[in-house]
Amino acid sequence: MKSSELGQLSADELRSKSQELRAELWSARMKHETGQLENTAKLAALRRDVARVETVLRQKLGATR
Repeated sequence: MKSSELGQLSADELRSKSQELRAELWSARMKHETGQLENTAKLAALRRDVARVETVLRQKLGATR
């Protein structure tokens, strides 16, 4: 997901997106630990997506304060 796409979302939508990505990351970590995850690059991509969402959220909240 691109930062430009995230910039169009509201703070509430970003929070829910963050929770969704964190749940997906947790699931991928569990699959990796049990040897069921085939694409291990997905872990890094999910971590980056979570960081990207959190960064945009902090920028939005900082701009409104």
